[in-house]
Amino acid sequence: MSNTSVITLDSTVPAAESSSVTIKTEGENKPALSEYNASSTSSSELVAAICRDGGVIVRNFASNSTLGALEQELRPHLEADEGYEGEFFSKETRKAQGLAGRSPTFCKDILANDLWRGVYETFLTTTTKSWTGDTLHECVSRPQLSSCAVIAIRPGGKAQPLHRDDMVHHVDNPAITADQYQIGRDTSVGLFLAGTKTTRKNGATRFQPGSHLQATINPPNEQDSVYAELEAGDAFMMLASCYHGGSANKTADEERVVYIHFMIKGYLRQEENQYLAVPREQLLQYPEFVQRKIGYEISEPYLGWVNLADPLKFVKGEETQMSDLY
Repeated sequence: MSNTSVITLDSTVPAAESSSVTIKTEGENKPALSEYNASSTSSSELVAAICRDGGVIVRNFASNSTLGALEQELRPHLEADEGYEGEFFSKETRKAQGLAGRSPTFCKDILANDLWRGVYETFLTTTTKSWTGDTLHECVSRPQLSSCAVIAIRPGGKAQPLHRDDMVHHVDNPAITADQYQIGRDTSVGLFLAGTKTTRKNGATRFQPGSHLQATINPPNEQDSVYAELEAGDAFMMLASCYHGGSANKTADEERVVYIHFMIKGYLRQEENQYLAVPREQLLQYPEFVQRKIGYEISEPYLGWVNLADPLKFVKGEETQMSDLY
């Protein structure tokens, strides 16, 4: 049984505390894309906005020093990528995956960020109750990292087709209204951190507000898309059930750099195999919270064990004597 707490949007997001972007659309009460400042908002406000619209912009999410460190750690990997011509990426787009293994700054400043952590823990933590004999156990499954990459769209880069990232988990949701949305419907939530200014002209992410409420089988509609335009250090958070895609870079000399990662429910398979993507020697340098988010944690009651023990004990070379996992 998943956590199905209902967010009451009207009482959770006071109009005076939200700076909403004006989106020109036909009809009334259309989902939009709201903005908040990282220094003056809360995780609960962001969760409510995401429940309503599917995504939200968070200004000033990361400092200049964080961006500088990310650039230093990951630029060599971007430059080493030769690109390829495919449906999702054109040859002008450069990528580097496996950020958790390549960037301590990503793990320390982004993955473990308190504001973001409050968002993904709320959406993706699940609980269940299970009997063994005459004992009732309450079991918790906490979110884990699914995929992480830095993507640089260079001049001439083509637009991605609009897509939903939760397709990897074979999601098949029915259509609902905004007031019917319940925490637990979505399997994944993502964060896009701008490493450079991102604009409609240089490849900002196209996003279809409200598409998380549509039936999964419904196709995307480009006419309903808005652009998540960001300054360097701003973040865009969205549910993986929303249609989105990188845009074409129509500039002559601007590179659009965005650091992207998705979190998923703890009992689902990760999109990117973090166990192979993060070298053991790098993993051991991280604090335990990061190690567990990378995937080295039991999803209660007993999913992910090694020798009937916590997988972190195995990774650290500690004794893994069998025992009950409750």
